[in-house]
Amino acid sequence: MLVVLVAASLILLTAYYGESSDGRLHGAQRTALGVLSPIQEGASRVFKPVRDLFGWFGDTIDAKDQRDEAVKQRDAYRSQLAQMQKQLSEANQRAGLNENNQLGWSKYGPVDARVFVHSPSTWFQRVTINKGTSDGVRRGDPVVNGAGLIGKVEEAAGGASVVTLITDQSFATTVNVGRDQFAGSIQPAIGAPGDLLFEPVDATAKVRENDLVYTAGTINRQVESRYPAAILIGTVSRIDFGEGDLDKRIHVKPAADFLRLDMVQVLTDPHADLEGR
Repeated sequence: MLVVLVAASLILLTAYYGESSDGRLHGAQRTALGVLSPIQEGASRVFKPVRDLFGWFGDTIDAKDQRDEAVKQRDAYRSQLAQMQKQLSEANQRAGLNENNQLGWSKYGPVDARVFVHSPSTWFQRVTINKGTSDGVRRGDPVVNGAGLIGKVEEAAGGASVVTLITDQSFATTVNVGRDQFAGSIQPAIGAPGDLLFEPVDATAKVRENDLVYTAGTINRQVESRYPAAILIGTVSRIDFGEGDLDKRIHVKPAADFLRLDMVQVLTDPHADLEGR
């Protein structure tokens, strides 16, 4: 049957192209076209909604696939961006720690550590680091980063330590402020997380806004400071005056950003300056 049909097709094609445009086969073609065209057009109109419906389903499926792929790519880019931002932040913090060593802090026996636990509060009062007694870290050791003083080691174990930050209510130390090195003490403001208060020894001290606040260090060997001298704590942010010039509250903004604290240094030999005295 297939052979017969192929042969018939070849014969008809040969005859069709061999006759003139007025031939019988051309006439039959025109007649069939005239009869079938209205039927084809009507069928096309009838089935057009069906074709459009299937086309809509196909386009919708393709669009959903494209959307899902776009969502995957977006999530992947977001993850890469977050990783890159964290790596950049850690690189900047490491650079700050390296600057500390270049400033001569290497004599204090610094041990680099990573913060891996923050306390759940607006201003983190404690953090946990991945260095402990097996790394030479002891209770009471000062903790710094590239910006300045962070706090002190509250508890130390074999491979981890808990650090109490300078924003904790238990923090207090002697400090010097400004170019004139006005002496005084500093401690957190009650009810104002992240805010420190400077209490000058001399109430007439001419402390100004933007003056830098540094640790005073050990002045008397009998009363050793927990922290080495000249570690930046923060900047005088504002001064609230009371009824008199001597009645004022001096606010200090910490230099360190405790909300973005990843890399720190523990000073395991904070009294290196006193050796040999």
